[in-house]
Amino acid sequence: MSKRHDIVAAARGWRGTPYRHQASLRGAGCDCLGLVRGVWREVCGPEPEAPPAYSPDWAESGGCEALAQAGFRHLRPAPALSFAAGDVLLFRWRAHLPAKHAGIATSPAAMIHAQDGHGVAEVPLSPWWLRRLAFVFQFPGVT
Repeated sequence: MSKRHDIVAAARGWRGTPYRHQASLRGAGCDCLGLVRGVWREVCGPEPEAPPAYSPDWAESGGCEALAQAGFRHLRPAPALSFAAGDVLLFRWRAHLPAKHAGIATSPAAMIHAQDGHGVAEVPLSPWWLRRLAFVFQFPGVT
């Protein structure tokens, strides 16, 4: 069983980690997927599958909902408008593109995410982010 406060505490432990495409090592580097993978390892155990190699423009070139599909395989879908601390949030940069960015909610008003040029940080979930929210998932066994 994972408690929401354990997920948030684990995610906050990644703050300050530099952005590194395809990495997932707290303190050394991660991208947004690497952050979710790292928190999974801390609260759930070994990762259920290794992600394939992906380029920075994978969503635009692939056209499929690969990130959301992985979420449906390993996480529990949750209502998008009533997410809570510890939920995984997936975002679309544009309405016609697949979701390609992930964060972990720390409250209904904030999230932790890894962003190129900024690293891992906790940021407010402004209207800009909320308009782009596409999927919400819970880690397995969340209480």
